[in-house]
Amino acid sequence: MDTPSAPSDARIERVCRHLQACDEAPSLQALADLAGCSPTVLHRLFKQATGLTPKQYATALRADRLREGLQQQERITDAFYQAGFGSSGRFYENAPRLLGMTPRRWRAGGKGETLHFAIAESTLGSVLVASSTTGVVAILLGDDPDALLQSLQQRFSRAELIGADAGYEHLVAQVVGLVEDPAGGSTLPLDIRGTAFQQRVWQALQQIPQGQTASYADIAARIGAPRSSRAVARACASNPLAIAVPCHRVVRRNGDLSGYAWGVDRKRELLRREKATGS
Repeated sequence: MDTPSAPSDARIERVCRHLQACDEAPSLQALADLAGCSPTVLHRLFKQATGLTPKQYATALRADRLREGLQQQERITDAFYQAGFGSSGRFYENAPRLLGMTPRRWRAGGKGETLHFAIAESTLGSVLVASSTTGVVAILLGDDPDALLQSLQQRFSRAELIGADAGYEHLVAQVVGLVEDPAGGSTLPLDIRGTAFQQRVWQALQQIPQGQTASYADIAARIGAPRSSRAVARACASNPLAIAVPCHRVVRRNGDLSGYAWGVDRKRELLRREKATGS
């Protein structure tokens, strides 16, 4: 897979570092001046490299700072000022979108959040689907339904998990259809939760064309962090949305298959299905 040119990599990395150091997101023009190009060119190069726009990247960084502040600060007020919010109104308007829940609920470890889930069978084994009011938060694959449920409980230890009713069948059928035909594309509503770095990686994975692969080094270059291949691998391993966020398309630099949270055999089969469909 093609990666950005070296000069582009340097510009994007410089902009990323600048955004990481800023409390308030600079304007696109200011970032373009820093990169030495027009706002239009920067917007295109940045999204090509990271999978996010500069604004989306700054938002993800703010969410990271907010999570950190809520963990460290005694008062929620101090946390939102640390995250760069100038007023409580802006904070409470944006916090649920950044955290996936209210600040108090997040601070309590997600206690009280309700997630619906169901387990179905596919040709690749059992499939667990879980969702919030926003969208699908987890697609887990495995051989043992009980083990999948235990994994979900560990990932969302403070949430209330409710077995879905018959009305959930349509969503589950969509997910199973994606497992059976991963080249078919996904229109699932997703509730993607992760750090700013993880979201950059997962967005970049979604940019890999179906039937193609990329190396960890490719993804690191695309997100403007060319020396972060190992961190990219960790982000792939922690991806909770199998196939919808296609970490199965990431391989070693020499093309060999590497580890996959749901088993290398499943990874090999998913890639085979995508390539067969595209041929």
